[in-house]
Amino acid sequence: MKRALHGLLLLASLPLSGCALDPPLPWEKGILARPEMSMGGDPLEQRFTEHIHASKEAAAGGSGVGGGGCGCN
Repeated sequence: MKRALHGLLLLASLPLSGCALDPPLPWEKGILARPEMSMGGDPLEQRFTEHIHASKEAAAGGSGVGGGGCGCN
């Protein structure tokens, strides 16, 4: 019983082991900032996906960085 509990605890702790990694060092940030490292992928495909979302949801925007809404930008 104890062995199964220890095994279960080990399996549960594996996803959390990635949190113990060090943050990227300053000279590594240049590599992470390259366009091919972006989460969006292909810009044309991203625009197409935003167009479909706007058509289906009757909403536009909200996917980029904008002002605070107070008109002070």
